[in-house]
Amino acid sequence: MAKEIDFPPVWLAGFAALGGFVGSIVPVDWAYNSIIGAALIIVGALVMVLAVGQMLLARTTVIPHRDPSALVMNGMFSLSRNPIYLADTLILTGLYLHWDAVLALPLVLLFMIVITRRFIRPEEARLESAFGEVFAEYRARTRRWI
Repeated sequence: MAKEIDFPPVWLAGFAALGGFVGSIVPVDWAYNSIIGAALIIVGALVMVLAVGQMLLARTTVIPHRDPSALVMNGMFSLSRNPIYLADTLILTGLYLHWDAVLALPLVLLFMIVITRRFIRPEEARLESAFGEVFAEYRARTRRWI
């Protein structure tokens, strides 16, 4: 059962719920929390839509734990090797700010660590296996997050 729900959106929802809980108990209301939070959510959603669109156009999977059929290195993927996970992180940060859950912001770093260990490293191993030197060159010139 656990494997069926081990997907980044589930982790994102869990971290969002945890941060929302923190914000409901100890809200920290700064003047621009909602505006900055909403902006980060919008930017994150835009990055995600663009990155998913690029992967679909390249006819490769967006589902973690599956073997890729193409290596996407242009567009959003020229800025980050993991723009969808970057988008998740922007959205999570935006939610925390929008919900006045400023004290939950350290959880964003924990989210990034979990995503890196559970998804990014195994995905990069599959990409290296499938695309060899081409992926190694891409990895050398493009950062994992930003």
